[in-house]
Amino acid sequence: MRRVWFWLVGILAVAGTVGFFLWRPAGGNASDAAYRLAAVERGPITASVRATGTLNPVTTVLVGSQLSGQVVEILADYNTPVKEGQVVARLYSEQIKSRRDAALADLAQAKADRDTKSAQIDKAQSMLQRSEAVAADLAAQRDRAQAQLAEAQRNFERQVELTTRAVGTQNALDQAKTQLDIQKAALVSAQAQMASNKAEATGLRADIALAEAGVKSAEALILQRQAKLRDIEIDLDRTDIRSPVDGVVVKRDIELGQTVAASLSTPTLFTIAQDLREIDIYANIDEADVGRLKPEQPVSFTVNAYPNRTFNGTVRLVRLGAQTVQNVVTYTAVIGVKNRDLALLPGMTANLQIVTDERDDALRVPNAALRFRPAGTVASAVKLPAPDAQNAKASGRRRDARPTGDEGSEGRVYRLGADGNPELVPVRLGVTDGNYTEVLRGELKEGTAIITGSGARGGSATDTDPGRSTPRPRAPRMF
Repeated sequence: MRRVWFWLVGILAVAGTVGFFLWRPAGGNASDAAYRLAAVERGPITASVRATGTLNPVTTVLVGSQLSGQVVEILADYNTPVKEGQVVARLYSEQIKSRRDAALADLAQAKADRDTKSAQIDKAQSMLQRSEAVAADLAAQRDRAQAQLAEAQRNFERQVELTTRAVGTQNALDQAKTQLDIQKAALVSAQAQMASNKAEATGLRADIALAEAGVKSAEALILQRQAKLRDIEIDLDRTDIRSPVDGVVVKRDIELGQTVAASLSTPTLFTIAQDLREIDIYANIDEADVGRLKPEQPVSFTVNAYPNRTFNGTVRLVRLGAQTVQNVVTYTAVIGVKNRDLALLPGMTANLQIVTDERDDALRVPNAALRFRPAGTVASAVKLPAPDAQNAKASGRRRDARPTGDEGSEGRVYRLGADGNPELVPVRLGVTDGNYTEVLRGELKEGTAIITGSGARGGSATDTDPGRSTPRPRAPRMF
C-alpha cells in the first residue's frame, strides 16, 4: 500500500512540473503597463554650470628688497596682520649710516665754500661802491682843475696883451705862465686818477662776476651732494622692509641672519594678501559653457574644509585669454566672494555651481520624456505649432523672457493617443537643470501624461532600435 502511495505522489509531481512548463505565463501581470508615464507639471528650474576653482586673494603683493644685505630682524611671520607702511624686517644698516655721515660732512663743506664765495662777493661789491665814490670825487677834482686851467689861461692871455702894450711886467707874465702850466698838470693828474679808478672798478666787477660764478658752482656742488645724501638716505630707509598694503602675511621666505642678494633681481621676502575679507575664485570653465556665463550671476560652492557648509558669490568677469591643455580649451572665470568670517583660505579648492538661468514657475517635463523614442520611429523635422494661450501665459511668468528670435530649441515628447499608441508632440524647449526641461511652446498642458520610457520588461527609456516591435501587454498567468 505504501508503494502505491509512493508511485502516486511521484506521478503527481511529474505532472505538476510538466504542467508548469506547458502553462507558464508568456508575459507579466495584467496590470503591467506598456509605457512609463509622467505628468507635465509646473515648478522651478535652475540651469547651472558646474566647475572647480581655486581660492585666491583679490590682491597678492610680493614684498622684496632692493638692497643686498644681512637680515638682522624679522618683525612679521605667517598669518601676521600688517598695516600699510609697517616694518616687517630689517637689514644691516651700519655701513649705510657711515656713508650718510660722510655725505653730510661733504654737504656741510660745500655749503661753507658757497658762504665764503658769497662773502667775497659782498666784499668786492663794497670795494666797488667805494671805487665809484672815489670816481665821483676825482671827477669833481677834474672839473675844478679844468676851471682853474681856464682861469689861468685867461690870466696868461691878459698878461701877454699887457706886456705887448708895455703896460705889464715880465714878472707878472712869467707867473701867469707858471700858473697855466700848473693847472694843465693838475688836469692831467686828475684825468690819470680817474682812468686808474675806472680800471680798478672794472677789476672789482670782474672779481664780483668770478665770485658769483663760484657761488653758482658751489650751489651746484651742494645740489649734487644733497642728491647723493638723499640716495644714501633712501638706501638707509630701504633697510627697513615695509608692507605696502594692509593685509596678512601668507608666506615668509627669509630667515634671521640670511644674506639677501639683490644684484640681479629683487628677491621676494614676504607674500602679503590684501584684505582676505574679500576673496576671488579662479574657476576653469569649459568652452562649451563659457557662453552662458554673465557678470553678476549667483554662484554657490563648497570646499573640502567645510563639507556641510555652502558659500555664495557672484561672477565678476570671464577672462578673454584661453588655456589649451591636451586640446581642451578652458576659460578662467573670476568669482567674487565675501569672506567676512575669514573661513575661506587662499589655495582651497572650490566645487562651484554657477546659476546661469532660473525659472520660478515653469511648465516642465522630465528629461527622460525628451529622450524617449518609440521603436520603429525615424528622426524627422519637427514643425512647431503657434503658442497657445496657456503657454503664452507660462511664457509671461518667466523671470527673463527671451527675444522672439532666440526662443529655445526644438524638441519632441510622446503622449498616449486614443488608440493607446505613442503620439508625437513637437515642443520648443527652454532651460534645463539636468532633470527637467522648460517647455516654452507646444500642445502640452499642465497635468498632461507623457511617456518617459517603455514598460518594466519592454525595453529601456532610451530604446531607439527600429527593428524591435512595440511592447505589448503580457498574457495573464494561468495559475
